[in-house]
Amino acid sequence: MIAKPPQAGDGGNGDGPSEAAEDAASVQAPHNTQATAIDAEHADTADNTTDTGGDDHLAPAPPRAQPAGPTACGFIAIIGAPNAGKSTLVNALVGAKVTIVTHKVQTTRTPVRGIALHDNAQLVFLDTPGIFKPRRRLDRAMVDAAWSGAKDADVVVLMVDAAKAGEGGRGSLDKGTAQIASALATLARPRIAVLNKIDRIKKETLLALIAQLNELCAFDDIFMLSALNGDGVADFKAHLASLMPEGPWHYPADDLSDLPLRLLAAELTREKIYLRLHQELPYAITVETTGWEAVRKGVRVEQTIYVERESQKQIVLGKGGETIKRLSIEAREDLSAIIEQPVHLFLFVKVRENWGDDPERYRELGLDFPKA
Repeated sequence: MIAKPPQAGDGGNGDGPSEAAEDAASVQAPHNTQATAIDAEHADTADNTTDTGGDDHLAPAPPRAQPAGPTACGFIAIIGAPNAGKSTLVNALVGAKVTIVTHKVQTTRTPVRGIALHDNAQLVFLDTPGIFKPRRRLDRAMVDAAWSGAKDADVVVLMVDAAKAGEGGRGSLDKGTAQIASALATLARPRIAVLNKIDRIKKETLLALIAQLNELCAFDDIFMLSALNGDGVADFKAHLASLMPEGPWHYPADDLSDLPLRLLAAELTREKIYLRLHQELPYAITVETTGWEAVRKGVRVEQTIYVERESQKQIVLGKGGETIKRLSIEAREDLSAIIEQPVHLFLFVKVRENWGDDPERYRELGLDFPKA
C-alpha cells in the first residue's frame, strides 16, 4: 500500500469547484466504475474549497511485522540525465507504480521515495529529477534536489541510457551523463552505474560504455539491465539489499511509498497531461489537489490545473471539453486502481501567471525555492 502520510489539514490552499460542479458533465467509466465529473465551464470562476472531513490516505491494513533477527535498511538515490529510465527502474524495483513515467524529459519534478523489501532488508529508493543544465528557477530546484538526494543516500546509482549512447553507432556517453559521472568521483559512498535499455544496443557498444564510465569514476559495480522489461532487475535488487547497513526498517512492511496521496493524485494527472499534450505546454503546467473527501461510494477528489496563459487553458480544455474529459478519465482510473476504491475526480483549469516563481508551489512539491 502507499505509505500513510500525516493528516493533510485543511485540504490545501488552491481554488476548487463552485456549486456548479455538482451539475458538471459526467463521463461514464468503463466496466461500470464510478464516473468522473469535469466542470470546465466554471473553472475560472470557482470559489475556494475546504475539506469536509475526508481522509486523504488509505485506510490502515493489518501491518506485517518486521522479520525476526537482524534487519537492514538504507537509502538508494537513483540519479542521471533526463529520460534515462530512473522512474521506470524505481517502479520495477518496488513492484508497483509509485512515480510517474512519460517519454518526455524532466517528467519527475520532486524526489519520490519508493520502498521495497528483499529478505530482511528494506530498500528506500529515491527517484530524483533528471540532472541537466537548468534554465528556469524550477529547473534549478529540481537539479539541486537530485544532488541533495545523492549526497544523503547510503548508495548512489547512476542511470545511463545505453540506447541513447549507442545511437548512430557512436558508442559514447552523452555530455550530460559524462559530467554527472565525473562529479560522482568525489562522492565518498558506494557508487553503482546502471546501463539501461541494453536490449536495444550491441554488446560491443556496451563494453565501450563500461570502459568510458570506469575512466570517469571508480564505480564499485556496473550493472546492465532493462528496467522496462525487467531483465536483470531482480539481480540488481538483491545486490543492493546486500549493501544496506544493519538497522531497523524506517517504514511499515506494507508501505510502497511515502508520497502523500494528494501529491500522488496530482502527479498522476500531470502524467496524463505530459502524455497527451505536446511540445512545451506540459512544462508550463502544474497540478494541485485542492480537495479530498470521503463520500458514500469512494472518494471525491478536486484538482486544479494551473497554466501560465489563457491560450494554454483552451488547449488543456480542448474542443468541447474533450481533452480535459479524457485526461480526467485516465487519471481517475489510475488513482482508483492505486487506492482500491471508486474515485470521483473533478478537474478545473485556471490561469496563474508566473506560478514557477511562487515559493508556495515549491513547498508543495517538496523543493527548496532557489533565489533568483
